[in-house]
Amino acid sequence: MENIRIKMEAHLDDLTKPRGSLGKLESYCIKMAEIQGKVPPRVEKKGVYVFASDHGIATEGVSLYPQEVTRQMVLNILSGGAGINALAGGTGWEIIMVDAGVIGEEFPPDLEVKPGCTFVRARVGNGCRNSFKEDALTPEETEKALAQGKVLAQDAADRGLNIIAIGDLGISNTSTAAAMLVAAGFNIDDMVDRGTGIDKTMLEHKRHIIQESVKLRNSPKNGKAILQKLGSFDFAMMAGLILGLEGKGIACVIDGFPVTSAAYMAYMINPKVSDWLFAGHLSKVVGHKPVLDRMGLDPIVNLDMRLGEGTGAVIGGHIIELGVRAAREMASFSQAHVSGGETKEEKY
Repeated sequence: MENIRIKMEAHLDDLTKPRGSLGKLESYCIKMAEIQGKVPPRVEKKGVYVFASDHGIATEGVSLYPQEVTRQMVLNILSGGAGINALAGGTGWEIIMVDAGVIGEEFPPDLEVKPGCTFVRARVGNGCRNSFKEDALTPEETEKALAQGKVLAQDAADRGLNIIAIGDLGISNTSTAAAMLVAAGFNIDDMVDRGTGIDKTMLEHKRHIIQESVKLRNSPKNGKAILQKLGSFDFAMMAGLILGLEGKGIACVIDGFPVTSAAYMAYMINPKVSDWLFAGHLSKVVGHKPVLDRMGLDPIVNLDMRLGEGTGAVIGGHIIELGVRAAREMASFSQAHVSGGETKEEKY
């Protein structure tokens, strides 16, 4: 790994530019080279996995929107009408829409899917249970969701993807995310936010439900146990995908607060996951930054976004790709017959 870093730094320093002048783009290139084990790295195929599932805690009235919105938004994405469709289409990402546990009947087999989208039927259950009243998942369901996530990591490799993004879709998923993180040791006041825009009274109610859920479930500070007692099918599947990328040479860009909570569960299971993770953006949700900080991840952009769906992740991932393109396409000093390549100027 150290050898790859040295080679990548030397490659960047030989390009026709002052040393270090591409700033963080150079850091992203170095990390990509370490992930892929090649100098320079490449980004030729990208896919954003958007995980949809329903959360039992929604029945406690912690969101402005009813649960049927989850299903409706899955159909909206598959028909090309969501924010992620616009942003992924504009930056060259394929969308892989994953049903991890949406409430209701299975989606019909003849479902119309727009070009640029793939639909993956991976549901573990018909929405998870209400963690305010009982464990969200059974141990068997947790293992199944983690395993299905690892199947999707292999799917990414089979598709020949160099970089993936992860997005989320599910009513009340910020409540599930906050509960998991509080159980993991984060301060509840730093984790509970307005989500879809609830008022002060509803925010206090949400805080109470989350606090009591964590207390009642009494989970050990263990990523798998927290996913089982307070998590959801989609969060466990996201964690499994992240864990399953180990050794596959595929970088992963995570989106906002819900995805980052799932990534943190993966981090608790295997702290090495930070080596192949990038934080696509800094969400406007207040709890996002402390969790990224704990994993040592620096967000690529800060656009005050809080949409989810992988929208912030594809923007951040596009910036990584631009850095990689610069590293691959810029001429070296010798190739361009430009003087100054031997000058040992100071980086700043």
